[in-house]
Amino acid sequence: MNAPAQSHGQQGAGLLRYRPWRGTFRGPLTGVWAIARGSLTIIFRRKLFWWLFGLATLTFLFYFFGQYLQVFIEQKITDGTIRVGGLFQRQVNPEIIMKSLRDGLQLNGTADTYANLIWFEGYIVLVIMAFTGSICVGNDFLHGSLPFYLSKPIHRWHYILGKALAIAILINLMTTLPALALYIEYGFIESWEYYFTAWRLLLGILIYGGAITIVLGSLLLALASWLRKTVPLVMIWTTLFILGKALASWFVDGLKLSERWRLFDLWNDLYLLGHWSFGSPPKNLRPSWQMQPQYHEAALVLAAVTLVCCFYLHRRIRAIEVIV
Repeated sequence: MNAPAQSHGQQGAGLLRYRPWRGTFRGPLTGVWAIARGSLTIIFRRKLFWWLFGLATLTFLFYFFGQYLQVFIEQKITDGTIRVGGLFQRQVNPEIIMKSLRDGLQLNGTADTYANLIWFEGYIVLVIMAFTGSICVGNDFLHGSLPFYLSKPIHRWHYILGKALAIAILINLMTTLPALALYIEYGFIESWEYYFTAWRLLLGILIYGGAITIVLGSLLLALASWLRKTVPLVMIWTTLFILGKALASWFVDGLKLSERWRLFDLWNDLYLLGHWSFGSPPKNLRPSWQMQPQYHEAALVLAAVTLVCCFYLHRRIRAIEVIV
C-alpha cells in the first residue's frame, strides 16, 4: 500500500529539481518573430480590427473590379449607349463612364492609380494603428510585462524589432499587398509588356509602402511607449494627423504663408514621398491648385521624425530595469 504512494512522492520531488532544456537552441532573431507573432495574435482577436480590415478590403475590391468595369466599357465604346440598372434601367453613354473612371478614380494603371489606392487605404491604417499601439506596446509598459521580454537572452532592439515587425505586417497587409495585386491584375488586363514597361511603378509601390511602414511604425512605437493607455494614444495620434493637416491648410491656404508650412502635415508628406517614388511630376499632385513643398523637403521631415522616434525608443527602453 505504501509503495505506490512512495513512488508518486519520489516523482513529485523529481519535478522540483532542475531540468535542462532538451530542445534546440536558436538565435535571438527567432525571438523577434515570436514577439511579432504574439502581438499579431492579440490584435487578430479583436473584432474592431476585422471590421476595419473589412472596410479596407472593400476599398481594394472597388479598385479591383473597377478596372474590369473599365475594360468592359471600353468594349462597348462602339455602341451608342449601354443599359445600366436593375428595376429602373436607363441608357448611359459609355464615354461618360470612361471619363469618370479615368479622370476621377485614375483607373488607368498609372502612378496615380496605386498612389490613390494606398492613400485611401492609409486612412483606415491610421485608425487601426491608433488602438494597435496601446495593445502591442503600451500594455507592456503599463502592466510591467516588458521586463519579462528583456530578461530573456535578447537585446532591447530585438524587442523593438519584434513589435515593429507586427506593425509592419498590418500596414503592408492593407497598403502594399493590395497595390501589388492591382499591379498584377492590370498586367493581365493590358498585356504582358506592362510588367516590363511599368517596372518603375512596381518599385514605387514597394518604396511607398516601406516609407509608410517605417514612419508610422516608429512614430506609433514611440507614442505607445510614452502614453501607454489607449484613450490618450488615440487622442494624440488623431491630433497629429488631423490637427496637423488643419494647421498646414490654415497657414498656407488661409494666411498665404510659404508652402513649407504644409510640412506639418505628416500624411501629406507621405503622399509627396509616394509620388516621388513613382516618378510622378509635381503637376500631377491633387488638388492641382494647392501649393506643395518640394519632394525632398517632405522626405527630410519624415527622416527627422523617424530618427527622433528611434532615439526616444532607445532611451525609453534603456530605463527599464531588468533583474535576472
